[in-house]
Amino acid sequence: MDNDITEKNIVKKTCKELGITYKELSELMGVSKNMPSKWASGAEPSGMAIKFMEFLIENKKTKDKLNKFITAYKLINEAQE
Repeated sequence: MDNDITEKNIVKKTCKELGITYKELSELMGVSKNMPSKWASGAEPSGMAIKFMEFLIENKKTKDKLNKFITAYKLINEAQE
């Protein structure tokens, strides 16, 4: 994992990277609606919560890379027709 992912405010970083709200993050994580807000304002998330948010960010990056490969593959196929 990137060291910058573990920056002090992982909640804000996660929401920014994924383009989601704190409420949507709470739903993804299965925590109460106000937990991400508490974490963002200074309460320390559990180690498991931090890892989960790190994996959400890495998952998005992987999906973005995969979509680029899919697009490139389609373009190559079109060029060969």
